[in-house]
Parts: sequence; C-alpha cells; structure tokens
Amino acid sequence: MQLTPGKLWGMRRMADAAGRFKMTAVDQRPPIKNPIAAHYGTDEAPYDDVARFKALLTETLQDESSAMLLDPHYAIPRGIGYLSPAKGLIVTLEDSLFEETEGGRLSLQIDDWSVAKIKRMGGDAVKVLAWYRPDASDAVNRHQQDFVKRIGEACAHCDIPFLFELLVYPLASDAHQTKDYVELQGKKADDVLASVEEFAKADYGVDVFKLESPVNAGDVPGVGNDGWEEVQPVFDEMGRLAGRPWVMLSAGAGKPQFRNILTHAFRAGASGYLAGRAIWLDAFSRFPDWGAMRAGLSGESVDYMKDLNALTDADAMAWHAHSVFVEGGATFSPDDASFRHQYGDFGS
Repeated sequence: MQLTPGKLWGMRRMADAAGRFKMTAVDQRPPIKNPIAAHYGTDEAPYDDVARFKALLTETLQDESSAMLLDPHYAIPRGIGYLSPAKGLIVTLEDSLFEETEGGRLSLQIDDWSVAKIKRMGGDAVKVLAWYRPDASDAVNRHQQDFVKRIGEACAHCDIPFLFELLVYPLASDAHQTKDYVELQGKKADDVLASVEEFAKADYGVDVFKLESPVNAGDVPGVGNDGWEEVQPVFDEMGRLAGRPWVMLSAGAGKPQFRNILTHAFRAGASGYLAGRAIWLDAFSRFPDWGAMRAGLSGESVDYMKDLNALTDADAMAWHAHSVFVEGGATFSPDDASFRHQYGDFGS
C-alpha cells in the first residue's frame, strides 16, 4: 500500500508522535441521548444537554488523546472550540439510525453530510460504522458492501483517510436481540473474522480498521492470565485478515475488560484504540450532576486513559511499521518537484 499525501497526513494527525493511535470517541448518539431522555421522561433528549456533555468530553479527555472523534450533530457545533488544533480531528459520517429488514440491518449516511464536507471543514479522517453479518441476506450484504465502497471511493477522491468500523448484530433468528450500540452477546468469532476478511479487499478503500473483540469481552482473559493462549490465535487471525493498521473499539465493555482486550490486540499487531464508553461511561452515569461528571472525567477517566496509553506505548505497533507499507509506502511520495504536477485536485 502506497499512501497518497492527504491520507498520509491524516494518518499522522490521528496518531501520536511515535505512530500509535490513542483516540477518544465522542460521536456516540443513542448511548448519550437515550439516558438523558430517560432522565427527563421524554422521547428526545434536550439538544443542549447532549451537546454540553460532548463539549465536556472534548475539553477533559483531549490531553490524553492523539485524536478525537466528533459528530456533526452535537460534538462539532459545541465542542470544536475546545479542541486543540494539535489534536487530530476524526468526523463521523454514518447516521445513528439504521433500517431493520427481514434480511438484516441497513446502514445509512447522515443526511446533508459527506466526505467532501468533512475534508473541507478540516477533518483529518472520515469514520464510518457499518453493521455486518456474513449470514445476512444477499440483498442486505450487497447494500452494505456498496455503502462502504461509495465512501471508500469518496475518501480516495478527497484524499482523506477512511477509518472503518465493523460491528456484528443480531439477526431475527438469534437468541440475543438488541438495537443498542453494544457488543452482541453470544456473537461468533467466525462472523467477526469473515466480516474483516470481506472489507479488507482493496476495492473498499479502508485505511484503518476499528474492530470489536472477536471474543465476548467478558471471556477475554488478558495476556498472561489463565486461558490467554487459547484466545490469542483468534486475535492473531483478525490482525492477519485486516492486512493494514487497525485499532480496537470498546463497544460498551467495562474498563478491566477493555484493557484485557487490548493486551491481546496489541500482541496481534494492533496500533492503538478508538474508545468511548469504556473511558467515560462511569462519569456519565452521574448525569445531571455536571460537577460530578467533570470530576469523574478529569479524575478516573483520565487515569484510565493514562493506563491505556502506557500499555499502548509499551506494546502497540506503530501504524507505519505495518507490513502493508513496504518500500516506503508510509512516506511522502513523490518527494521531488514533480509533486505538484502529479497530485490531483479533488474539486476538479
């Protein structure tokens, strides 16, 4: 893989100086909106409360982050003013709403939002979540594949990194049913691995994978603990199938569980994390006590991030050291006066 100049710059902006990703997600919508709405006993959460919390997350957690993931609904309008220009800016593109069909789940793009707008506003990368089950209907999987391909093509056109998140979900025949953005209980490792294998194909244009644990979070022992050697090969296979830089997502896992997951992922070649609720959910549970939430974020959340970052520094692979970047693929090219002649204008 040879990175184009814009993708290379965006990858560098997302990572720390050593090339490791320590990224915090502030783009969640239902996991923040729903508890706030429940507190008020309303169908919809007040905009100001959701946006204020996202701004608070940006303000308190950015120092330990190499980049922040923000959404265009709440986090960017109210939180961008708190974000240091020294931090990477990742912007979400997928809608938190999705369509359930008999054959499976269909992902949607945020209305009146695009890769080009993310690039124009100064975003360093585009993040997209797609729900995927290899055993969903052919029509559903074609829709999901086409959805991702279109975004990958737009990212290539605008020369901005494509950070792609995959989550398996329950089909109608599954025992465990949920529409929440949480780990599917009883998920099959084979479904996770087959999904990664599909979207690792070159025509999707993925630059970085954001992946869930292939094993239920509560069943991941952590490297060095009893049974860890039985779990590690599944993570190793996921890293092999990804075939490019990848990071772990938390999917609502608890703090100890997510740390255990990272030990396996880093041993398998992951380059960091992009996590949200594992970091800030405990503090958020104190809503609507804004002082208590701030104290929790500035205290226990930051302390947890420092622990994750120390683990990342020690064990994660620098993204540019990935074997996909052979022979200078992660360096600027062409590095001579021909650059301006060869580089395209995405507006043309």
